Amino acid sequence: MRYRGWWLTLCICSFVAALGDPVPAGAFDLVTAAEAALPAGAVPALDLRGSPTRRPIVTVVSPPPGAGLMHSPLSLKLQFRAFGGSEIDPGSVVVTYLKDPAIDITQRLMPFITAAGIDVSQADVPAGAHQFWIELKDKDGRIGGGEFSFQVTK
Repeated sequence: MRYRGWWLTLCICSFVAALGDPVPAGAFDLVTAAEAALPAGAVPALDLRGSPTRRPIVTVVSPPPGAGLMHSPLSLKLQFRAFGGSEIDPGSVVVTYLKDPAIDITQRLMPFITAAGIDVSQADVPAGAHQFWIELKDKDGRIGGGEFSFQVTK
């Protein structure tokens, strides 16, 4: 009888381990409360020199620009577009949280960055106004980017 109880416990533990964590993963922390508490930083300027072809662009899909107050977690979706037959170089993307001092959040976003854009289905962000700067290059070396912002209420 003891053997059967031990075997049942082992089987249950193996089954639970095979299923993985029974608690669904929470939202991705885009910005921490400590980072959000820092004073606002300045928006950098993109040094654009003359070019015969168009530079890559970033389009904010979600949260929609001008959407007003958002609730966290929110969907963060940015689309990248290159021109002239080029493609976006995902390794060139740099995302900065505009605080003083500026905070490079590229590494935490790396799993969500592709040549097509950034797609985070549930980004957790503290309440407040949040401003970001994104810079990227296409595979021909042309630089593009810009600023995006949103406001979160809890």
